[in-house]
Amino acid sequence: MEEIRINKFLSEAGICSRRQADKKIEEGAVFIDGRRAEPGSKVKPGQKVTVDGKTVENGKEPFILIAFHKPAGIVCTAEKREKNNVIDYLNYPHRIFPIGRLDKESTGLLLLTNQGDLVNKMMRSGNAHEKEYLVTVNKDVTEDFIRGMGDGVPILETVTRRCKVEKLGKRRFRIVLTQGLNRQIRRMCEYFGYRVVALKRVRVMNINLGDLKEGTYRDVTKEEFAVLSEMIADSSNEPVWYKEQ
Repeated sequence: MEEIRINKFLSEAGICSRRQADKKIEEGAVFIDGRRAEPGSKVKPGQKVTVDGKTVENGKEPFILIAFHKPAGIVCTAEKREKNNVIDYLNYPHRIFPIGRLDKESTGLLLLTNQGDLVNKMMRSGNAHEKEYLVTVNKDVTEDFIRGMGDGVPILETVTRRCKVEKLGKRRFRIVLTQGLNRQIRRMCEYFGYRVVALKRVRVMNINLGDLKEGTYRDVTKEEFAVLSEMIADSSNEPVWYKEQ
């Protein structure tokens, strides 16, 4: 292993994303050979790194990428103070963290990994990767509503990107987003006087929820990851933090 920045070291070790590593460093929770790490500090082979008093192994952990069918009521955070956090719910044997978020009321596909760079490449809004949702609302879906949702909606002091929207039933529709504004679909619906009754994510890029049972997870297959790798090959891996649907 060559000398690398401490935030990258922690990301590759599966401790947290680079953004989260920077926060840990600023909080004084990271030490290199007993000395408090600073932003930009580098780690050399053989040096001892600790986070919150726990030693981090120099070697990388096995690559982990899992697909989880999140139930309603589970919060997409690694924060232990949140009693319904997804990490405690899964009780996975290695340290992992979610790629993006689904809000507490939403269900469906959530990806989790131990690779910080993968999180950044997949979730950075500028990379415009697709996420697909099935939505049920509280009143009949009209053609004007479908057209308005697809053309862009003024929320959160911006206008949402144009997106694909398809009516599926009297009160159900499918929507494909390429951005992740805070509670975006719910806010878009509210703009037109609709309230979301159920929101389920069924796809992130090329990875589908399929028939995965709610509350369970599976490993992303080698074939799925090969396609995913091609899709993110030219994506930026600058640190990012988004609140999802």
